[in-house]
Amino acid sequence: MTNDPIARWAINHGMYVMGVDTPRAFNASYLDHTLAGGIAERIQCPTLVCDAEEDIFFKGQPEQLYDHLTCPKTLMEFTTEEGAGAHCHPGAMRLSISRIYDWLDDTLAAAA
Repeated sequence: MTNDPIARWAINHGMYVMGVDTPRAFNASYLDHTLAGGIAERIQCPTLVCDAEEDIFFKGQPEQLYDHLTCPKTLMEFTTEEGAGAHCHPGAMRLSISRIYDWLDDTLAAAA
C-alpha cells in the first residue's frame, strides 16, 4: 500500500465500505459474500449486471453472477472503445448512466 496508490485506495475504500479497521479484516470480509448456496438464484426481480471490459478489480465476476441468475436479467457490457471500459465507467459517465437509465425505463415500463 505504501508504494501503490491504487492498492492503497482500493484497500482503504474497501475497509470503509465493509466497516472494518484492517486490511486483513477487509480481505476476510470477502468470505461473507459468495454465490454459493443459491443466493443469486433467489433474486426474483429483473436484474441489470454491468461489466467493464478492462475492470481491474472484479474481472469475470459480473458474468459469474449473470450465469447464476434465474430471474429476468440483462448483462450490459461497457467497452474501452466507448471510453467506459474501466471499473465504474469513469471515462464515460454520461454514456453509462444513459444506458442504465434506459434499461430502468424499459424494465419499469414493461412491469407497469
